[in-house]
Amino acid sequence: MYLYDLVAWAIMPDHMHLLINPKRAEMPGIMRKIKLGFSAEYRKKLNANRGRIWQNRYWDHIIRNESDLNRHMDYIHYNPVKHGMVEDPFEYKYSSLSHYYEQGTYERKWGVKEIKFDGDFGE
Repeated sequence: MYLYDLVAWAIMPDHMHLLINPKRAEMPGIMRKIKLGFSAEYRKKLNANRGRIWQNRYWDHIIRNESDLNRHMDYIHYNPVKHGMVEDPFEYKYSSLSHYYEQGTYERKWGVKEIKFDGDFGE
């Protein structure tokens, strides 16, 4: 059994966004396992034993309701556009957007026009 469900994600060159639903662990433990697992694979592929990969801090937020969930999913999936990686969020391969498109959650034209987000997303 997993410690969490991965709800939405976007992996960027210098940071990542994860929307997770903890099942049987606290956030610090979950984040520690994610970071350690990634770091081990990353170092193995690059044949590197040293060097810092992660910042010490991460930002977390408790999802309050369905509207809050949708807002955070949108923010995660629009992040590659926000950071200038692509103009169309569907062009970015390292996110869960295509999964949600296939399920009918997002329309194909979503995110092509600029989206403004209110609130603090920890960036």
